[in-house]
Amino acid sequence: MSSSSMLWIVTPYNIEISNFLSYGLPDNSSFLRAPSSSFDGRVKGKKKPRLSSLSFNSDMKYSCLGTSNNARNISVVSSLIASPTGEIAVSSEQRVYDVVLKQAALVKEQLRSNRDIDLKPDIIVPGTLSLLNEAYDRCREVCAEYAKTFYLGTLLMTPERRKAIWAIYVWCRRTDELVDGPNASHITPRALDRWESRLEDVFEGRAYDMLDAALSDTVARFPVDIQPFRDMIEGMRMDLRKSRYKNFDELYLYCYYVAGTVGLMSVPVMGIEPESQATTESIYSAALALGIANQLTNILRDVGEDARRGRVYLPQDELAQAGLSDEDIFAGKVTDKWRSFMKKQIQRARMFFDEAEKGVTQLSSASRWPVWASLLLYRQILDEIEANDYNNFTKRAYVSKVKKIVALPVAYARSIVGVSRSSPLVKT
Repeated sequence: MSSSSMLWIVTPYNIEISNFLSYGLPDNSSFLRAPSSSFDGRVKGKKKPRLSSLSFNSDMKYSCLGTSNNARNISVVSSLIASPTGEIAVSSEQRVYDVVLKQAALVKEQLRSNRDIDLKPDIIVPGTLSLLNEAYDRCREVCAEYAKTFYLGTLLMTPERRKAIWAIYVWCRRTDELVDGPNASHITPRALDRWESRLEDVFEGRAYDMLDAALSDTVARFPVDIQPFRDMIEGMRMDLRKSRYKNFDELYLYCYYVAGTVGLMSVPVMGIEPESQATTESIYSAALALGIANQLTNILRDVGEDARRGRVYLPQDELAQAGLSDEDIFAGKVTDKWRSFMKKQIQRARMFFDEAEKGVTQLSSASRWPVWASLLLYRQILDEIEANDYNNFTKRAYVSKVKKIVALPVAYARSIVGVSRSSPLVKT
């Protein structure tokens, strides 16, 4: 059952008054595919960062788009892909990196104008402030209920930043619920088109309901661009029309749409350590890597669950190279071929987590804890898959409450470590 209400919304920054039926949040909701986790950065120079690769063999190529002075990394070689007809097409990672550059440019422009990204003067309208506070409080409740560990970490942030993160998280959750929630069977491409039109209204200051009002206020306060939000909706469209991915390039784009976008949405909200020498682009790339890592982990954890819905979120060419097919996945039998295949998939996900860690160290001390907690806990899911002897058909890998409790102080300890000038993200 969904809850909905009719209400008038009045918020500052020229947000128009609207009276629409709220989509509401399903009372029985599934978890968002990727927990809200993100980074922010500053520009210390104009030189474009050198790209580095996470490729580990020719049939599992992927180039992680970030900066590194680590000799173990090699240059990107897959930005351009030749089609069978000889045409040159831009790879998914290069397409996504173009979005990264655009988002970074917004922060650069904001820094040039010397505007504070935390606060803008409130335009107080009678009754508005209490309604807006109520909207953010509802976002807080949703985040606390469905992202408990991350929520605890947000409490260390400044009030302005944590409210903004809650608002972004709730929008992501509502978007994900359109295709993964209880009413998913009734969702059509036209419904997603309406949701995108509604998003554009929210960015123009026209709030449809209380939760929209919180997001409208957030995007008015911070230099948040609409493109990652649109891209997440595109990921939902992909879920409606696509259930197979022929190679990792296709899967990477999907992972960006449904999870990597979260980091880009939140970049302007998270602060960085004042002494950080990292470029904006490099920290955006690290945020993107965390989203990709989280989504790959979700995919590996949910192989059996997805198969029962007729979906296979695994690169078809890599399955074939391992001597496997969709039929093997639907049969759900753990074999030596499956173990070997899963080891490579887990290795790839861990490499993304490694790349993401470089960015977490650049965050301001008030923002590191929730991101470290998310990273460490999600990474442990991969350990649990291994502990289950790679049986992700009938066993769901999860991190126990005890392990979560243990992970929190570890994440906190890492969060209080200052920025190292020898970090691979540091510009020299």
